[in-house]
Amino acid sequence: MTVQDQRSLTIKDFTSDQEVRWCPGCGDYAILKCMQRTLPSLGATPENTVFVSGIGCSSRFPYYMNTYGFHTIHGRAPAVATGLKLANPDLDVWVVTGDGDGLSIGGNHLLHAIRRDVDLKILLFNNKIYGLTKGQYSPTSEVGTRSPSTPTGSVDPTIDPISFALGAGARFVARTVDTAQKHMPEVFEAAHGFKGAAFVEILQNCIVYNDATWAPFTDKSVAADRQLLLKDGEKMIFGADDDKGIVFDLETFRLKVVDVAEAGADAVLTHDVRNLNIARMLAELGRRDGEPIAMGVLYADAAPVSYEQAVLAQVKAATAKARTLKDVMTQGETWTVS
Repeated sequence: MTVQDQRSLTIKDFTSDQEVRWCPGCGDYAILKCMQRTLPSLGATPENTVFVSGIGCSSRFPYYMNTYGFHTIHGRAPAVATGLKLANPDLDVWVVTGDGDGLSIGGNHLLHAIRRDVDLKILLFNNKIYGLTKGQYSPTSEVGTRSPSTPTGSVDPTIDPISFALGAGARFVARTVDTAQKHMPEVFEAAHGFKGAAFVEILQNCIVYNDATWAPFTDKSVAADRQLLLKDGEKMIFGADDDKGIVFDLETFRLKVVDVAEAGADAVLTHDVRNLNIARMLAELGRRDGEPIAMGVLYADAAPVSYEQAVLAQVKAATAKARTLKDVMTQGETWTVS
């Protein structure tokens, strides 16, 4: 660490002078405060941190961070962030996107940033609606969602962000929720420490256009019984009384909720963040009645060589062979027209 990195930084050092302008009660406020509070503990510095966003309510994020930032165009934040990381691999580059920005027009860019395993920390705020454009349905909206763009109810199948990321080849996927001020920093820290593309879905409430959409999982009265808090190396046990567990059902080849007292603690699965097959099954939890939603780090398995390392190695090899512009322009197959 440099002397500069050893400064005692606080939340104030990462808070800009801009007035925060989201709807009162929006979940984005909680995510912003959590990030501003967490970065000092990660050893981050404002001058080495960059936030890149696209278009949407979440994309105002860079304005409120006292760091470098780019408010780019709809869906293209991963592409801009990739360029930044390749130009200066020493930067901490965070991508802030939403379910509409990242999974609709930006789906292709997000897919390729993930499959390349670019060392980006990608935060996808998922409120299952387009908030900035006044409530149109998004790729994560549930079938039947009534909105200005689907007044009779959406018939589009729903995209699950975690399943999407895993399908794109993500080596780190995690989930947290805007109200979890103790859980969110743990997830941010894990993502920050991962070498490669770290994808984090944040369940976020849009109080105006899709209020309480996550309440069946996040309301205080049900959270203990509807959230499976994952810890690497620990049993998948949950419930207000720690009486429920997750096992692998050989009949359906799915994860199944059981009563721990009846099944026995030994039958309950132990979470292994390196198990891709189980991670895919964890991503599906919550789709059926009585199932909890998985929270925390579902999967984390770093690649031996990062994307930017491979690209920089190619650049180094190319520049070693061609040191001048003339060399570059004339090497290889050339011809003269007379």
